[in-house]
Amino acid sequence: MTATESGTYRVYGSDRDEGELSFVERGTEQPTYVRTDGYDEPLAEAVADLRPGHLVEATLDWSGEPAAITDLTVLSRTRLFVADGTPDIFERAKETFRQARTEEMPIYPTETHDTDGEPNGVLYVVAKQPGERDLFAEFCDGRKTIEPMLGKVEEGGVDPPYEVFCIRPATEPFFVIYIALDAGGLLAETLHDEYDPEQP
Repeated sequence: MTATESGTYRVYGSDRDEGELSFVERGTEQPTYVRTDGYDEPLAEAVADLRPGHLVEATLDWSGEPAAITDLTVLSRTRLFVADGTPDIFERAKETFRQARTEEMPIYPTETHDTDGEPNGVLYVVAKQPGERDLFAEFCDGRKTIEPMLGKVEEGGVDPPYEVFCIRPATEPFFVIYIALDAGGLLAETLHDEYDPEQP
């Protein structure tokens, strides 16, 4: 009997193999590696279209390693982008970090607005942690979940998809997770142009 399991997963890139993706089930911080090849149509096309940041409902077949997808529905096409070691970071992030230090908060959120005063994003500034733990990498691959951040945006009345940018400047003691509320909008385009992020 084939062992299968169904759940709701956030899609990430794999840190093991280019022929895999990492699925992190909602409510957990444990990656499950799934293969991206060897499927028949139309599932093959659906798997090929998956990108880091997508939220999916999927059934996984555990009879092999890595697991195989047997059923797939994309719930939202939020995208996740990473820019590591950037030479600088925008001034609003620096100001927010100074406020975070004043209030002694290791993760500090603030809402950003466009030139008309309308909300266009949620900026999280995260202080770098001492020791060997790489919190930035954990957010990028799902070992540290972004679900509470995205959940608060959705609870605030803005539906996905979003674009999520994880940006770590080379010379600052913090990194940022910036949720652009309008996927493909002006804020997202500006961040792409400024930092040229990659999909993990």
